[in-house]
Amino acid sequence: DILVDGKVCDCDIVVTCQVGDPVPLQVKLTNRSKHSVGPFALTVMPYQDYQNGVHNYDLQDAITFVGSNTFYIDSVKPTKDSVYFGALLFLYTGDFYLNIKFHEDNCSRELPLSWLCLPSVHIRAMEPVA
Repeated sequence: DILVDGKVCDCDIVVTCQVGDPVPLQVKLTNRSKHSVGPFALTVMPYQDYQNGVHNYDLQDAITFVGSNTFYIDSVKPTKDSVYFGALLFLYTGDFYLNIKFHEDNCSRELPLSWLCLPSVHIRAMEPVA
């Protein structure tokens, strides 16, 4: 599960937040296999979707992370959960999405998407209400 500002993200949900306020990000991994998994790393990559097939990942002037955008996961035991916390800070208004990639911890090789059930994360950063 992925929670942004305390709200569970699903493909049909847009989470709204205010520019300039830290937005809590929580990633909960559940191991549904019969074996421990890990170690691996989870990297959160924000982007904008221009709706024409082009994704803009060059957002260092629009979004920053409080802490790191990468979570290092030692291992998750069978049928257990592991929860990781971070925060995003949006500096400009707009619609943003989060691309979450899993990597083997000892290299940058991505794990197959078929191993994971990742929701789509859509965040709308808005001007603070006066």
